[in-house]
Amino acid sequence: MQNQPVLIRFFFFYDYGRRGLGGGVIIVISLKFPPKADPPVAEKIKMQNKKAKFGKKYDEIISLDNLLEAWKEFLQGKRNKKDVQIFQMRLMDNIFALHDDLNNLTYKHGGYQAFKINDPKPRDIHKAAVRDRLLHHAIYRILYPFFEKTFIADSYSCQLNKGTHRAINRFRKFSYKVSQNNIKTCWILKCDIRKFFANINHEILLGILAQYVPDKNISRFLEEVVGSFNTKGKDDVGLPLGNLTSQLFVNIYMNKFDQFVKHGLKAKYYIRYADDFVIFSGDKEWLEDRIETMRNFLRNELKLELHPDKVFIKTLVSGLDFSGWVNFCDHRVLRTATKRRMMKRISENPSPETLNSYLGMLGHGNAEKLREDIFNNFVYKL
Repeated sequence: MQNQPVLIRFFFFYDYGRRGLGGGVIIVISLKFPPKADPPVAEKIKMQNKKAKFGKKYDEIISLDNLLEAWKEFLQGKRNKKDVQIFQMRLMDNIFALHDDLNNLTYKHGGYQAFKINDPKPRDIHKAAVRDRLLHHAIYRILYPFFEKTFIADSYSCQLNKGTHRAINRFRKFSYKVSQNNIKTCWILKCDIRKFFANINHEILLGILAQYVPDKNISRFLEEVVGSFNTKGKDDVGLPLGNLTSQLFVNIYMNKFDQFVKHGLKAKYYIRYADDFVIFSGDKEWLEDRIETMRNFLRNELKLELHPDKVFIKTLVSGLDFSGWVNFCDHRVLRTATKRRMMKRISENPSPETLNSYLGMLGHGNAEKLREDIFNNFVYKL
């Protein structure tokens, strides 16, 4: 067994007579060593999360080959955008100019065009110029494969082969494990981080990146990208929702918290999707005792706050809203707000592509009646 006292015995035979004729005595010496103490939590996290170093060089990110590949990826779904068409009219001149600025270390990130969307709540979106968004793709192409390997398995937002569907499937798997197939009570702690993107601290983010990225030129231009945006009324705080790099940066930022929850708090059944996370347990008090610890970690280490109105513990029987679905023991139903938004978008654009997308989404839950309504009102009328 681990961490038990270690007992070692030494046996000696002392012959006090002539060899083979006299008597003797067996001497036993027992030594008992105390168990090896477990390292402190912070040390254990450090041991388990030793920083691998990003091995790519600055020249690989800014290379013409990478910029051209990034352009192909950036162009998908944007060919009809006016600003993209203007940039493409002198594509090679623009790419060469961007490469020269990066190569000469004179690149400066431009400003942002701000606008609002309702998805479903109002969100402030900030759109960078095409030149800068092209660079975001070039950065993402090289950095993402490395950093993705550092993330925990149960972080699901803004990652390849992850997303909401895998998150809710994992949710169901954890619920079955903790409830032992719905035999025992399964308690779920649900938390939300307040104004997530708007409160990412630049200094902390760049410090985390520096632990992985030894190339000073890469660090310098990552600082240029991160520092290109500030939340209104704050200095060196915030990431724009419109940047591809922001999706990667927030996962790198929150990975520190993910590692703490998994390895520091020993939360085996933990899932995070963007600014929402859940922890499953059969012990309600265990969950209650960890809320303040997590709140303090977020506040002290990442300058983030839990939303005071969005922290609660519920049983699975009563249903829990996560990733757009209300999840129960043996089924899930679409959140009312998600349902309304979906029907509105279908009404505005009842194209085959839109319908197939939403019908596919509904296949991940118990939504037979809703699927039937869509078929009757839209599909059969095409």
